Parts: sequence; structure tokens; C-alpha cells
Amino acid sequence: MTRDIIHTAEAPSSPAYSQAVRAAGLVFVSGTSPHDPATGKIAGDTIQEQTRQCLRNISAILKAAGTSLERAVSATVVILDEADFAGMNEEWVKWFPANPPARQGAKMPVRIPGMKVSIAMIAEA
Repeated sequence: MTRDIIHTAEAPSSPAYSQAVRAAGLVFVSGTSPHDPATGKIAGDTIQEQTRQCLRNISAILKAAGTSLERAVSATVVILDEADFAGMNEEWVKWFPANPPARQGAKMPVRIPGMKVSIAMIAEA
């Protein structure tokens, strides 16, 4: 099986893991933070702003992999505070108004100052 490591400067990155890996006809996007790749800072204080930035970052990663959010099949949303679930959903449906991917959620196991959400995604290549 061929594995292609995906990287773009249009999304935050880490030396500890790949932004995404393309394999077996799918693109596996790592948990993606709401950091603005231009400034390195968390974008916004609200769950809606941070969800939006996560999805912008994922969209850029998927574009670098030759695919898009429209081909997303599964997502994992990790939030810091379950009280933010409704606000995250409010932004989510703007990005996926019809035929959204399968999704699961979890509570963030570690506290990163200012960060409310992280999203991982799998999309068709």
C-alpha cells in the first residue's frame, strides 16, 4: 500500500505528526486545531470561530491532498466543554448543510490554553 504524506503551509503543522496521510483511497486528516497558520495564534474566542478555523484548516489540508470537504466521510470533534456542543453544531451545519459526514465526539483530554475544539477527518481521496 502506498502512503503519501500531505503537508501545506495553509494549515498549522507539527513535527510530531503529519497533517494528513493519503492511503487506501482515503485521506486521514490528523486532529486539527483552530490555530491561524499565518499568525500561529488561536483564531477567536468563541466555539463558533474556533470551529470555523478548524474547518478552514482541514479544507486547506484536503485541497493539498487533491480532495475537499464535500468528500468527507467521517469526522471526530473533540471539545473542551460539552456546553459548547450546540455552538459547534451551529457552525458545523454552515459547512455541511446537506449530506454531512458521519461524526463522533469526545471531550478534550488535555487543556491547551485558549483552545476549545480540535477536529480530525477522513475523506475520499
